[in-house]
Amino acid sequence: MTPPVPSLPERPTIDGLEPVWASRWDERGVHRFDRTRPREDVYAIDTPPPTVSGSLHVGHVFSYTHTDVVARYQRMRGRAVFYPMGWDDNGLPTERRVQNHFGVRCDPALPYDAAFEPPEKPGDRQIPVSRRNFIALCERLTETDEVAFEELWRRLGLSVDWSLTYRTIGTRARVAAQRAFLRGLARGEAYLAEAPTLWDVTFRTAVAQAELEDRERPAAFHRLLFTRADGTDLEIATTRPELLPACVALVAHPDDARYRDLIGTRARTPVFGADVPVLAHRAADPEKGTGIAMVCTFGDTTDVLWWRELALPTRTVVGRDGRFVADAPDGVDAEPYAQLAGTTPHTARERVVALLRAQGRLVGEPERITHAVKFYEKGDKPLEIVTTRQWYLRNGGRNADLRTALLGRGRELGWHPAHMRARYDNWVEGLNGDWLVSRQRFFGVPFPVWYPLDEHGEPVHDRPIVADEAALPVDPSTDAPPGYAEDRRGVPGGFAGDPDVMDTWATSSLTPQIAGGWCADDDLFDRVFPFALRPQAHDIIRTWLFSTVVRSHLEHGELPWRQVALSGWILDPDRKKMSKSKGNVVTPMALLEQYGSDAVRYWAASARPGTDTAFDPGQMKIGRRLAIKILNASRFALSTGIADGPVTAPLDRALLAELATVVDATTAALDELDHARALEVTERFFWHFCDDHLELVKSRAYGEHGAEAAASARAGLTTALSVLLRLFAPVLPFVTEEVWSWWQEGSVHLAPWPDAAALRRNGGDPEVLTAATAVLTAVRRAKSEAKVSMRADVRRAAVTADPTVLARLTLAETDLRAAGHIQELELQERRSAPLEVQVTL
Repeated sequence: MTPPVPSLPERPTIDGLEPVWASRWDERGVHRFDRTRPREDVYAIDTPPPTVSGSLHVGHVFSYTHTDVVARYQRMRGRAVFYPMGWDDNGLPTERRVQNHFGVRCDPALPYDAAFEPPEKPGDRQIPVSRRNFIALCERLTETDEVAFEELWRRLGLSVDWSLTYRTIGTRARVAAQRAFLRGLARGEAYLAEAPTLWDVTFRTAVAQAELEDRERPAAFHRLLFTRADGTDLEIATTRPELLPACVALVAHPDDARYRDLIGTRARTPVFGADVPVLAHRAADPEKGTGIAMVCTFGDTTDVLWWRELALPTRTVVGRDGRFVADAPDGVDAEPYAQLAGTTPHTARERVVALLRAQGRLVGEPERITHAVKFYEKGDKPLEIVTTRQWYLRNGGRNADLRTALLGRGRELGWHPAHMRARYDNWVEGLNGDWLVSRQRFFGVPFPVWYPLDEHGEPVHDRPIVADEAALPVDPSTDAPPGYAEDRRGVPGGFAGDPDVMDTWATSSLTPQIAGGWCADDDLFDRVFPFALRPQAHDIIRTWLFSTVVRSHLEHGELPWRQVALSGWILDPDRKKMSKSKGNVVTPMALLEQYGSDAVRYWAASARPGTDTAFDPGQMKIGRRLAIKILNASRFALSTGIADGPVTAPLDRALLAELATVVDATTAALDELDHARALEVTERFFWHFCDDHLELVKSRAYGEHGAEAAASARAGLTTALSVLLRLFAPVLPFVTEEVWSWWQEGSVHLAPWPDAAALRRNGGDPEVLTAATAVLTAVRRAKSEAKVSMRADVRRAAVTADPTVLARLTLAETDLRAAGHIQELELQERRSAPLEVQVTL
């Protein structure tokens, strides 16, 4: 009886598979989360919400492919995979894009204009609009970007359940962020404080420690002459002479013998004549400059440390606009200061140096240096430190017990790769302050807080009015607080809304709660939280990973997930990280169209977890060749006919035994989130299968050696192909689904993961295939060296080997003769001898 042959395409191709299968997956609900499954069957992924500000780049494709491989694998292992997608659409990147795209800027003082439409072509000057108009434009543009993002993700083959999509500025996210804030405030974890704040003068907003970036910049040491109490000179070196009017003290190390006698005395600043104390502190570096430093409020974070620990006064000179304030601080000579008022730090530096030189208080010429300067990671100008009132969240920076607890959480978490935990530990141990979570921006989640106004119309910040949880989400700029009518806004005895919004990380740190339906869908939240996996890039361990651990620890008393998988960066040809800010990114759609999505996924999955990887179209070409080979090899294997009967031939059993080892290795790798190792093992076996086993069994599968022999060959090929397609499916979803559809019902992505034990039940010896392959390889080599066709007959092949090897070859002799076109196969026994083959053409 002729075995059934599936309806095979005459010329299979990988081109055009993506839209066909993406649409069918949607129609059939292949990726839909089954929320009826019990908690123990659920595998929940806390998917990174990409920032919606322009376009995705190839680095996104790289890391999100890694996550999708895990999702597809876990689904085939029988889990109900909770795999949502979020859009991170609030914060500075969105605001900047809206400003540039529409040619507008936000002015909260302006009234809302319901009829406003931005110009078709933005001009050179940005049009001021109200906050409400600005937010509407932000929402309009992000919605457009989100459509493009989803289209690309679908093209890539992400097995996301698109019914679970959320936005970090959406209603669900605002409710969760405001609820978490109110509960933290009630527990004393959130607090309002006026303190020195890292400040970006371009965006005019506070910046948190986790958002800092050190950049090397040119500078100069200026040597200034202060006046001691006894009238003698005291030389001080500084890179910021413009902050001289902000000087409040001089500090030396207590063990520095040069200045021991000065400790406890006073000195006078040059030019501005301020009287300042000379104090001791162990943070002073005797090797830096002259060994004695001026403390200014504020030049850097060390100034803040000295100011706080030495209880120093404040002399503010730089305002929120990044310019010197109009009035001289108390104790500072107003006449020279008037030359600085309204200037930038750069201009102020030039004028102070000129004044110092004119008064003979500058020693020599400035010494040119380069040093690290702190920037906001998205900013273009150095940060200043100004005193502002901000909201903070306790994170262990000033609480040893909390820091210890958070380090403990890091030890509980499963890290992949394991060495990445050191980055978490180093960050937690190096915290020097609590998390500043307020931002002076517009498109973000507002704080659900108002302040009563006193009889002068000034806000009373130490008596905040908080929203009721049942009323969330609220916007204090448009909603009135409990117990007040709107007409009391801004009048004495009335109220004022908190003008700030939350840092984008303050919302993103709650992605498990937002996606999981915290306090909104208790049944869902109980099924998915804590999540199984957090995938993310290694560079945001200090921000997203740490902040999510903090929020979950404080709110739920446990980790938000059991494991974290860390992806590396994509590097450009100069080995620099690809990023939109550097202008060196590659957008992915053209790559997906040129090579195919499976090929691009192959490149991504080939990279080791947590390892920075060069952008390499060459790997995509290899991936494309692999996908095409899967089509063609599968078509050939299936063209012999489908059989599901017993596998009886020794060579077929050997194949399945060897394949069982591959299944074990691939499964172990994916259980450890090592997608690269899983792909490597599977791919190596696949090429062995194509190059060797298919050739060895070809004639038998076509029935040239009897029906029983053919049935075994076909059953072996059918089984092996089924297993290989399932092993490849998490990485190459389109080509494997296409081949699966030729002869199987349902989706390969819902098929059970291969069972190594079932493959071993055939009792095969993999060394039979190893021995036969070695002889076939030698025969091919001889033909190649003789420059004859691979179909050329071999008159004689003499094999010398150990008896155990010869016994295995005997079991595969028929297949070996047919594949190698060997007329005479002579087996010569030599104990403990390596296998040798002599070929006579």
